[in-house]
Amino acid sequence: MLSYLDAILLGIVEGLTEFLPVSSTGHLTIAEKMLGLKVDDPAVTAYTAIIQLPAILATFIYFWRKIVTLVVAWAKGLRNPAERSDPNYPLAWAVIIGSLPVGIVGFLGRNFISGPLRSLWVVAGALVLWSAVIWFSERRFHRLAEQGRVREEGDVTIADGLLIGLFQCFSLIPGVSRSGTTISLGLVRGLNRVTATELSFFLAIPALTAAGIFQAVEAWNQLPTLGWGPILVGCVASFVVAYASIAWLLKFVRNHSLNWFVGYRVLLGAAVLVALAAGWMSAN
Repeated sequence: MLSYLDAILLGIVEGLTEFLPVSSTGHLTIAEKMLGLKVDDPAVTAYTAIIQLPAILATFIYFWRKIVTLVVAWAKGLRNPAERSDPNYPLAWAVIIGSLPVGIVGFLGRNFISGPLRSLWVVAGALVLWSAVIWFSERRFHRLAEQGRVREEGDVTIADGLLIGLFQCFSLIPGVSRSGTTISLGLVRGLNRVTATELSFFLAIPALTAAGIFQAVEAWNQLPTLGWGPILVGCVASFVVAYASIAWLLKFVRNHSLNWFVGYRVLLGAAVLVALAAGWMSAN
């Protein structure tokens, strides 16, 4: 049985880290290990997937007007070529096409991702190494800004969606961070921070919804061993914290660099590496 306290703590960790560029899977793996849970247990893996769904629901609710706008623009553009001048039409296609690569790779490599890759050695290494990518993306963005080549939401192209979607596949490695990959490449492509962050949210909806539902169905029989009460309170915690996290991040990126997260990632990754090397924690 999963205790109520454990369930709430994991729900908070999921909601807080799902959309920040710090890796929710990495943080959940570390948290589960510290709580004495087996990170490769099918029931624990299923719970990790289940508490992603309320976080995605928070995204739906926060962006519901924009989501409706994208769907309508996409539908109109399919029926009438004259409607394709609406910048929301290519943005909708960018989200659709950008969501496909991670879904395909995630499905084909699901056993490897939920098994060997959940080692804390992988998580810690990815936290440290991917920080260099985030730092580089900020450097690149500053150069583009100095040259006046920063683009707005209305400038997002289908090519942006495809390239960011391909890059998002790296986020399947625990410790890398899905938002860290998508926002970083958005900056490299010259999108402003708010646009890159919002596009990251939109790309999260189909990818995480599909992954959460698939993993939950696959391990449904394992969930009763965790207890339905703890699962429910964990989902509530995930939703509430995720909604607040979305609002906070959008305000933060308007005036701050992602490099604020780089130092935290490096320190956390280094601390886990030291703990593993000293034998204070086991990797699996």
